[in-house]
Amino acid sequence: MSKFESFAALHLPGKPLVLFNVWDAGSAKVAERAGAKAVATGSASVATAHGVDDAEGLPIALALANAERIVQVVDLPVTIDFEGGYAVEEEPLARNMAALAATGAIGCNFEDQVVGGEGMHAIPVQAGRIAAARRGAGADFFLNARTDIFLQARPDTHDATKADAAIERAHAYAEAGASGFFVPGLADLALLARVCAASPLPVNFMAFPGAPSAKAVAEAGVARISHGPFPHLLALKAFEDAARAAFAE
Repeated sequence: MSKFESFAALHLPGKPLVLFNVWDAGSAKVAERAGAKAVATGSASVATAHGVDDAEGLPIALALANAERIVQVVDLPVTIDFEGGYAVEEEPLARNMAALAATGAIGCNFEDQVVGGEGMHAIPVQAGRIAAARRGAGADFFLNARTDIFLQARPDTHDATKADAAIERAHAYAEAGASGFFVPGLADLALLARVCAASPLPVNFMAFPGAPSAKAVAEAGVARISHGPFPHLLALKAFEDAARAAFAE
């Protein structure tokens, strides 16, 4: 079984793949040593580690070099948070995805927000972008299509209407060639279960401090749990606390 196949097979609704997101080769090796079944980066963590802002503030050459280095040091499947693919138009997007696949990564997150702008790409536009990403990355690449519906709205406005809008995108993205569906920011278990039940793609939940437990989101039907920027934030907090203690001596 290839790494593409083994990674896809880890996405089991009710028994989700857990990804504790890394930011460089060193943290990837730690995740592997700790028992990870696959390695995933978080774009905010990678950007912060390089001293730049998220939202594609990290130059694409650096993003690709970082991805390749991670692939080289672990034996696990590696998926990269590739944000909006560093392009809006389909042809440059396909080229960028081909370059990402050439690093040895087996998948990526690909989001529907307008990076550096406002709102989200309309469904037909994003479906075309996903189709282009599929052409560039190849048939086996795991394209985890992210929707920003819930990140761009306050949690107290999350409702059935937004869940149904997400489900509409899940179907469109699946038809365009996506492999998974990522709903960061959605923490209402009833709405999460609604999305999981209706999505034709395995659903990815993002854990965060104060979020429902892994057991609860698994019971909602989630097939993948990632941790976004929070592992890196924990590492930075531990470093800062130790540094302050050292400087105070």
